[in-house]
Amino acid sequence: MTDAQLATHLAYYAGRILLEVRASGVFSGKALGKAGDQTANQFLCHALRNARPEDGLLSEESKDTPERLEKSRVWIVDPVDGTREYGEERADWAVHVALAVDGRPEVGAVALPGLDMVLRSDQPSPLPREGKPLRMVVSRTRPAAEAVAVAEKLGATLVPMGSAGAKAMAVIRGEADIYLHSGGQYEWDSCAPVAVALAHGLHASRIDGSPLIYNQEDVYMPDLLICRKDHARTVLDLIEEMAR
Repeated sequence: MTDAQLATHLAYYAGRILLEVRASGVFSGKALGKAGDQTANQFLCHALRNARPEDGLLSEESKDTPERLEKSRVWIVDPVDGTREYGEERADWAVHVALAVDGRPEVGAVALPGLDMVLRSDQPSPLPREGKPLRMVVSRTRPAAEAVAVAEKLGATLVPMGSAGAKAMAVIRGEADIYLHSGGQYEWDSCAPVAVALAHGLHASRIDGSPLIYNQEDVYMPDLLICRKDHARTVLDLIEEMAR
């Protein structure tokens, strides 16, 4: 099984497990989110350590250790991206499984279990036609000020949505054209979505245009831009202009 096939396989089955946990009716709200996180994390971590024992591993739901910093290949996973949305029984949550090689997001799979689909880096599909007016996907609870300001300058429509993975995949699926986030994330929030976005021919970078680098000692990532390539320069210029 290739790395991409493994990522897809695990993301899909972790999603199935999460749906079963939710369907059990034993948990609800925050308790459901916690149970889902823990259950999916155990599955993903055990599976990756069994399938790729020589690789490093970083998961949101496991204690981080410095051993991964010595590895060239590191799996970066988020068992439930959008725990609130999962707990509220919405569809805009995701499972992220990614492989970073020398800091680059080389392989990724993002499962959207509520939509019964997995988007993957090894099977890119043509991007749908661009929307008019432009659509910018933002957090449904706390839209970033920079994103709102850029949307106003572009005349773009805001599309509120839950998890980072769901928002990034919305650009690939044609539900949005730009995903701009400046409110802070962590490596597991974006590694798989960025790998999938890049494979589909999208632009992905920090909001100053610098590359997104993974498997760092500090896993905090302040900002992110994923969009169609023909919008990247305009958005980056607008952000720079507003920062002056």
